[in-house]
Amino acid sequence: MHHSNSNYEERRRSRRGVRRRAQNENEKMVDLPQELIHEILLRLPVKSLIRFKTVCKSWLSHISDPHFTASHFKLGAAPTERLLFLSPIAREFLSIDFNESLNDDSASAALNCDFVEHFDYLEIIGSCRGFLLLDFRYTLCVWNPSTGVHQFVKWSPFVSSNIMGLDVGDEFSLSIRGFGYDPSTDDYLAVLASCNDELVIIHMEYFSLRANTWKEIEASHLSFAEIAYNEVGSFLNTAIHWLAFSLEVSMDVIVAFDLTERSFSEILLPIDFDLDNFQLCVLAVLGELLNLCAVEEIRHSVEIWAMGEYKVRSSWTKTTVVSLDYFSSLSLFPICSTEDGDIVGTDGCNVLIKCNDEGQLQEYQIYSNGPYRSAVYTESLLSLPCDREPAENV
Repeated sequence: MHHSNSNYEERRRSRRGVRRRAQNENEKMVDLPQELIHEILLRLPVKSLIRFKTVCKSWLSHISDPHFTASHFKLGAAPTERLLFLSPIAREFLSIDFNESLNDDSASAALNCDFVEHFDYLEIIGSCRGFLLLDFRYTLCVWNPSTGVHQFVKWSPFVSSNIMGLDVGDEFSLSIRGFGYDPSTDDYLAVLASCNDELVIIHMEYFSLRANTWKEIEASHLSFAEIAYNEVGSFLNTAIHWLAFSLEVSMDVIVAFDLTERSFSEILLPIDFDLDNFQLCVLAVLGELLNLCAVEEIRHSVEIWAMGEYKVRSSWTKTTVVSLDYFSSLSLFPICSTEDGDIVGTDGCNVLIKCNDEGQLQEYQIYSNGPYRSAVYTESLLSLPCDREPAENV
């Protein structure tokens, strides 16, 4: 009995010693000059900073400060991009390191998405600076998967009165959507376009998170028709991009809406590219370049074209042709490119696929019943502009 008590006392002393040493290390770190602490914290990844918020109140305050989070996003360590793979039906919400093997279970982590689990419908409208815009059919939500911060956004009065609750075939349809960032005002914008029954865009508006209000975009001068129903725009260079048909010149183009200028422009497709030759075509941002990804049914393949210089038609290059003979699905939707230049995509349902830059299949992973929704996001500590004072442009 005495021997047992002796062991118990030794374990207590050992635990107290460990706690004292940890406390001393924390105190040493906290006692460092604030400038040095700031520089050290700037170089740490997001996951470490989230853990370090619990070290002490001063660190919590420092790491949560909007100016620090803005500086960390702009000047800190190399940003970590991850692939979000969500299925509200399967109740599976994964954050995946797509630079690792798709079959490496340690490269994926389950996310806590309690607020998502109440919805059976989910679309991802866009990703920007660590935030994603989610569409739950009857409401929108801006969400930072790294911190869990989220804010619900009500549909505009126009959408609520003209579209929500209407049957297919009614006069209006919500057709084109996008999400992006305006650096001139440090604001995130959700952009929506509605079409009439002839698929001609007749109304556009955007939601400002900073102003917490919807504003109409003058669209009377626009002469575009949508190509793909419910198309989600690609955000690049302060603009959101969609494929559309120009009624004015009778040709397929890319429409760009600049969030800073609040203006529209057109980008021409490649000279040797005819959209009518393809079953399906989508836009994607791969390697910080705008890409066309087109499914050719006859050859059972996907062509990927990259625009090397923004808005320069002659800079379009066919970079990759991916054979679909490997897949049971007739489609491949590229999502992102890895550090090694591999392309990661989905079949549009529940399969992730990785191909090399020559279009050869490297690996794939099949998940439980889908459909899954996917997007790439950058890990960040940024907060929503409605929760803080304006930070410096980053």
